[in-house]
Amino acid sequence: MTLFYIVLATFMGGVLSVVVAASLTYAMLGQLVKHLVSLSAGVLLGTALLHTLPEAFESQVDPRTLFAVLLGGLLFFFLLEKAELYRHDHHHEGDGHDHHHHFDAEQAGRGGFSVLVGDSIHNFCDGIIIAAAFIASPELGLTTSLAIILHEIPQEVGDTIVLINAGFTRRKALFYNALSGLAAVVGGVLGYFVLGTWQAIFPYLLVVAASSFIYVAVADLIPQMQRRMPWREMLQQVLWIGAGLGLIVLALSHLHEH
Repeated sequence: MTLFYIVLATFMGGVLSVVVAASLTYAMLGQLVKHLVSLSAGVLLGTALLHTLPEAFESQVDPRTLFAVLLGGLLFFFLLEKAELYRHDHHHEGDGHDHHHHFDAEQAGRGGFSVLVGDSIHNFCDGIIIAAAFIASPELGLTTSLAIILHEIPQEVGDTIVLINAGFTRRKALFYNALSGLAAVVGGVLGYFVLGTWQAIFPYLLVVAASSFIYVAVADLIPQMQRRMPWREMLQQVLWIGAGLGLIVLALSHLHEH
């Protein structure tokens, strides 16, 4: 049953977001992404700080070692994002360099495939994290899956918009995004068969997962919300973050009762 739950959770995380993107108009996509960014920040922080890290620190591993892994994970994701930013940097037709006509369109297409490759790797790692969480405990697997799925929806919707702007048709953008999402299933299945014999590394994997959640929330999602806005919008942000935290608290309380 554990393998079934892993496949189901990774499939939902990879494909559900594409279904959402396919069913909404551009205007609705923009509104959805705005609110889901706030919701995702609350879910990711709640999962990392209220469940994943406490689960890891309940092991017999020295807490100082786990804090070192947490620090290393945060630095790793910082460097990974740096590499991603440099990889997307390119020249333009109007930048003073001698480029042929349609150079920007060609670069946009390459950038689109670059996004897909990076997203596939990210989804594959998410699959491994979900597998490790389910192997550790069903409760941790469910909350970790919830955090990843809710984060993937705005991310994949945003990627769909990027791919369309890069020259893909809407149908192709959705198809390639769904294909990229299936990398999570591959990571989950592989993680189930490989990690099952390596129980000792679970605490470290959980801390790495927590560092990923914390970094995405603090370095990616929250900065998107840090701009001047009317009080009504700011209140909405706070409420959506609170809703994300509330989802995790409710999930944890319900799971602990069972």
